[in-house]
Amino acid sequence: MQLSSVKLNQTWLLAVGFVVMWNSGFIGAEFALPNTQPLSLLFWRYWALSIFLFIYLKLRGQFEWPNPKTVLVSFLTGILAHGVWLGCVFYSLEYGVPAGIVALVVALQPMATGALSGIITGERPGLVSWAGLSIGFVGVAIAVMNRMDFTDSGSIVAFLIPFGSVVAITVASLLRRRLVIQGNDHRLGMGLELFYQSLGVALAVTLPAVLFEGLETEWSPIFAGAMLWLILGVSLVAYGMMWMLIARLDATKVASLFYFGPPVTMLMAWLTFGDKILITDLAGLAIVMVGVALTHIKK
Repeated sequence: MQLSSVKLNQTWLLAVGFVVMWNSGFIGAEFALPNTQPLSLLFWRYWALSIFLFIYLKLRGQFEWPNPKTVLVSFLTGILAHGVWLGCVFYSLEYGVPAGIVALVVALQPMATGALSGIITGERPGLVSWAGLSIGFVGVAIAVMNRMDFTDSGSIVAFLIPFGSVVAITVASLLRRRLVIQGNDHRLGMGLELFYQSLGVALAVTLPAVLFEGLETEWSPIFAGAMLWLILGVSLVAYGMMWMLIARLDATKVASLFYFGPPVTMLMAWLTFGDKILITDLAGLAIVMVGVALTHIKK
């Protein structure tokens, strides 16, 4: 009983840490993008991360070349959960969509995960979980709808781009969860897994980044600091926490944590850029907390 309680506390600490670290990526991207373009940012970020992880694993004697099937699974996971997810986020931010609005669209992932989890993983969410997911969505909407500008028809395409992130991260998390349930995950150690995910992204973006953007980058202390945070804080810590949570919880519960995205991102934007926090942001956060709590009630 005591061990169960410790594990539960550890899971909640992981969840809180994941929410904070994950959403800090929006702020890091806002600092970095004025100095480069989306594909180039992915290029520098994931080649640097791959090299860092390779050196780390070699020094610790943990590097290995697994079988091709395991590598392909990691490559696919990385390209979807890192490359496509972040690429869509970066492009939407590049085209002027506020970070909070991007977080709103990305927060639709729990609904997509809930709708598809029964088909892919067999973990069908109950009525209480659906109620929690719906309440969480209402909280997200309250927090960000007041900030939307519906008068600019030219922004429609920009606002559609983050839906690519929703599709990519949903497919990646559900497929990986299914492999965990089936005991056929081909999972490597955390560091080695992240290395192959990162290498998959780096290889995938190299050619388009060179051809379409020429890797144009204005190197500055701000850009270097943002890159360092995106690599260590988000790519290593946040993604590691996410996969640890997926191994402990069903996909719908992990996905419900994305509902914290918009209000947490807005709070960070206030701390870093001085953005105002509205009463609707606080109300939305409170409602989100209720919704997420409901998704964790055992049925």
